[in-house]
Amino acid sequence: MEECKSKVCKSIDEKKGELLTIAREILEHPELGFKEENTANLVKISFDKMGIKYRDKLALTGVKATIPGKDSSPNIAVLGELDAVISPAHPYANKKTGAAHACGHFTMITNLIGLGFGLLGSGIMKDLNGSVTLFAVPAEEYLEIEFRKKLIGEGKLEFLGGKQELIRLGEFDDVDIAMMFHPAPNTPSRVVQTNVSMNGFIGKIVRYIGKGSHAGATPEEGVNALSAAMLGLQSVNSLRETFKDDDCIRVHPIITKGGEGVSIVPSDVRIESYVRAKSMDALMETNKKVNRALEAGAMAIGCDIEIDDLPGYMPLITNDELARLWSNNASQIIGRENVIKTYIHSAGSSDMGDVTHVIPGIHPMVGGFVGGWHAKDFRVMDEEMALIIPAKIMAMTIVDLLYGDANPAKRISKERRSKEEYLSAIRSMGGAIRKKYMS
Repeated sequence: MEECKSKVCKSIDEKKGELLTIAREILEHPELGFKEENTANLVKISFDKMGIKYRDKLALTGVKATIPGKDSSPNIAVLGELDAVISPAHPYANKKTGAAHACGHFTMITNLIGLGFGLLGSGIMKDLNGSVTLFAVPAEEYLEIEFRKKLIGEGKLEFLGGKQELIRLGEFDDVDIAMMFHPAPNTPSRVVQTNVSMNGFIGKIVRYIGKGSHAGATPEEGVNALSAAMLGLQSVNSLRETFKDDDCIRVHPIITKGGEGVSIVPSDVRIESYVRAKSMDALMETNKKVNRALEAGAMAIGCDIEIDDLPGYMPLITNDELARLWSNNASQIIGRENVIKTYIHSAGSSDMGDVTHVIPGIHPMVGGFVGGWHAKDFRVMDEEMALIIPAKIMAMTIVDLLYGDANPAKRISKERRSKEEYLSAIRSMGGAIRKKYMS
């Protein structure tokens, strides 16, 4: 087992120069979710170099390749996210779209490719009693909602997140365990955090519909939708003291349209928001409170209101045994003192949470980065830590899981949950409220 680990790590090291080039290429050409054509093509070119077959255009841009071992199962998937975030002030931002890798997803894809080179170059798959799936997945960032709703209207998607859509399509039906990592913000040192959970969330689009009129000459003839929206948002703010600290609730709305012009009483005001929480129960209950508060603004002014709740992401659940294996292997590379095993909860969200509600998974945070998530100053500080070491840790963990009789993988895979129950739960997040208060 240790010889296999040594071989695969050496094989990854031998590809370091090529991996750094790949990372730079993705960093300099960021793409937003469900549009990651160039990044997906780069993954396919790398898979062609490895000589492995793949399927592409999964959930529009996803690419999936499976490397067989001595048996097809257990099958361990390692995921890498293709998309960028909108951060127009980032030095590598696309000038037209504002897309930038200010969340570090380009490092995930680089490590995914590095893992493939390592597994194949080392020849260790012949010693592993299972298979490994390399899966480049689209659209983790929950952005450009109107664009994605248009794709749904065209029948190209059902869900707004990439992994959700891939679950629906059955692309995880043949996967027993899922692993990925994520860059940690403001963590330049060589540190790994393994026992991580994250919030789930519901997306919201809110529209207040009033009546336009001349704002100077005849304001009394209008119905001010902006006033209704402001009252609704203030009502949401008044709820905050009712949120339990342990539920890690976050509600963070923005006004995306404030009216038609300064001289017109606003008749069409729009808001987007997330409601986040640590558990599904807290999430659904808080969302009901927020909807009541938003509706109160419309009632007070006499506006009509439309609230569209959109299925967001499930809370992230880390598998304890996978976390232990990851921690042990990370300790061998960066030192036990640099592996944080204590429980850490992030109030952010990821559609990896959805995957962990179907199959056991892990989503560690990895150092080597400076700057905050989605900020203009987010960048790689330590190339080795960001672009090479995670691939080694994943490869070593795969050896632990699949070597010999693959009992660890078989044992963990028994924790699989019902996809049908998951789909029912995620669909229950969605809904629409239509109330008319304008006489």
